[in-house]
Amino acid sequence: MENDDFPPPLKVGIAYNLKKSPAGGACDMEAEYDSYETIAAIKNVFESAGLYTALLEADSDFTEKVKKSGVDIVFNIAEGTNGRGREAQVPAILSFLGIPCTGSDETTLAVSLDKAMTKRYLSTFGVTTPNYQYVEKPDFVLDKTLRFPLIVKPDSEGSSKGIADFAVADGEKQLFEIVRRDFEVYGEPMLIEEYITGREFTVGVIGNGGGISVFEPMEICYLSKERENRIYNFRVKKDYKKYVTYKCLSDAGSALRGNLKDTAVKIYRALKCRDFSRIDFRVSDGGTVYFIEINPLPGLAPGYSDYPMLASLCGVDYRTLLLSVLNSSLSRYGMEPVAVERGEAQ
Repeated sequence: MENDDFPPPLKVGIAYNLKKSPAGGACDMEAEYDSYETIAAIKNVFESAGLYTALLEADSDFTEKVKKSGVDIVFNIAEGTNGRGREAQVPAILSFLGIPCTGSDETTLAVSLDKAMTKRYLSTFGVTTPNYQYVEKPDFVLDKTLRFPLIVKPDSEGSSKGIADFAVADGEKQLFEIVRRDFEVYGEPMLIEEYITGREFTVGVIGNGGGISVFEPMEICYLSKERENRIYNFRVKKDYKKYVTYKCLSDAGSALRGNLKDTAVKIYRALKCRDFSRIDFRVSDGGTVYFIEINPLPGLAPGYSDYPMLASLCGVDYRTLLLSVLNSSLSRYGMEPVAVERGEAQ
């Protein structure tokens, strides 16, 4: 006979897009998608905490699958499939169905994926970002106020997708060649941005409301002096041990440390992020902190993605990190948090 004094374990759906290794196209076309190893690692963490799980690939059948799954909450890492608002697709569906979901809502995700829109919005909050130009076609008139070198990147992509080894131009001829090539490959508007030399940091944020916590800034330290190897693109990330090392900026008296963390929280709140996000900065040789972009749906591949890596540098293991993100969401919905110390992830 079932004991009504003990409610059944929470059932967590994991929404994701899986790498399929399609033939042809750019090598980074599926850079944002996850491997099955990442999905399995997340599933293992939740099951180690005594939770039921359901795997929900975010394909054309997602709506029916999630309706039939009986999940209490969806742990969303799905990047979506088409369009500049694709990261908003799964949260929008779940919002429509009234199913709780981890992470930022559809509005925050849609705005944040559009780099130019995010920069325009954050500028009203006094956030400093490199000067830039948004271009919708390869035949464009360059804004003469921009100063070379300039870096070119697709306006609505994540995971450094579309940022080539030679994405930085020192003159107009080179710039137009890069823009033309990128339009041919990616077929979407481009962001041309003043390239900031100097140090590079990423800052992780977790929580909501008065319970927001900020991890210590993680510095991406380049091992090479060649500029093409000092751009944190798909190639460098894929083989990061060859090109970079990571260190935690934890000096309690550091003005830079405080500036990065305070600015990260300002951005997190301004964009109404929920549960967790990662925010990227460049610090010029003169000490100016420049916001580069935000990822309110950061990668969670263990031993590879920046968010779990920066957490690890701060003493937070992968299992604790994932359960903390889940608990941030559960608390936001008024649901009972999961005991983080219970069980062991393999």
